[in-house]
Amino acid sequence: MSTINGLPAHVLLVHGVVVLVPLTAALLILCALWRAARSRLIWLTAGLAVLVTALTPLTVQAGWWFKEKVGSTPAIDHHAQLGRLMTYFVVPLLIAAILLVVVHVREQRDQAFGRVALAVVAVLVLAAGAGAMVQAYRVGDSGAHAVWGGIAA
Repeated sequence: MSTINGLPAHVLLVHGVVVLVPLTAALLILCALWRAARSRLIWLTAGLAVLVTALTPLTVQAGWWFKEKVGSTPAIDHHAQLGRLMTYFVVPLLIAAILLVVVHVREQRDQAFGRVALAVVAVLVLAAGAGAMVQAYRVGDSGAHAVWGGIAA
């Protein structure tokens, strides 16, 4: 994917990743820690996890195409390397969502997991969510500096 309506696809798709990854992570954490939220939001959250897992590699691929068009600088190279790793942070979000769906389905069937299992799932979700949020920030910040870093305010 190179362009959308004449614009580089990366500069459009990246906004979806920057918004949806932290939103998905925050919703997963909320669902892990609060059963009432899980019962209302888990399916939306799982759908978002699937979406960001699909959107992230497309955004990375479009970014590599865009990098070839605009040329390479140390800042762009750094951003590209961080961005390439983003997929490794969204896949755990998908796994966390699947775990929470299993927890939710079992709760609905009156076959809830015990406290220890729920705590383990919550810790895994917290780790996946925090990691994805931090990496999304690092990638976005490096991209902003690559684009806007040389412009004086």
